Amino acid sequence: MIKKINYALLLLFLTSCANTFDSVKRGLTGEKANSAEEFLVKKKDPLVLPPDFENLPTPDEEIQKVDENLLFENTLENNTENNSEASGSVETSILKKIQSK
Repeated sequence: MIKKINYALLLLFLTSCANTFDSVKRGLTGEKANSAEEFLVKKKDPLVLPPDFENLPTPDEEIQKVDENLLFENTLENNTENNSEASGSVETSILKKIQSK
């Protein structure tokens, strides 16, 4: 009975210290842990041309788009100025009605 208890305790001790024995072994043998290499340079694929390289827009098209955007922005600014003037006239008419009462 005592031998069974001793074997059970010894087995329990050995299983709980398995990682410790492993680390002692690695320390004595000088083995390094498997980890990502910090200074490893991975090679990348060479650069390739996109498949639709021939269909890229020309600089003239870009200038035309910029001009269209400026025209659109100017139109928006003019509309907002007209709206602010109209709202100003509405405000003044409301103020005059309030003052007349």
